[in-house]
Amino acid sequence: MLGCEKRFTTYERIDEVPYMVIKKDGRREKFDRQKVLNGLLKACEKRPVSMAKLSDLVNQVEARVTIRRTGRLRQRDWRVPDGQLRGVDKIAYVRFASVYRDFQDEQAFLMN
Repeated sequence: MLGCEKRFTTYERIDEVPYMVIKKDGRREKFDRQKVLNGLLKACEKRPVSMAKLSDLVNQVEARVTIRRTGRLRQRDWRVPDGQLRGVDKIAYVRFASVYRDFQDEQAFLMN
């Protein structure tokens, strides 16, 4: 028993291969679960989206990365978080999509 009388939980994840994200400019970056969560948190700031739902969205992205045989995911293929986010909160979706899909004008946004 800990002296502070708090309860702690640990989660285990398989981390065998460093999964890579291919950025728009061609750079490769190690997949960072926290970075995805931070992007979703910014998009959902002051919106009624639970942390559990955001965690679920990040789990879906992580699953998509780990399922790929190549261990790589192009940044433009991140349809899981923004597609799911659209159903959760439309304002958060617009915020997220406007950053990660890099729309050049209003017509490009409306076409998606």
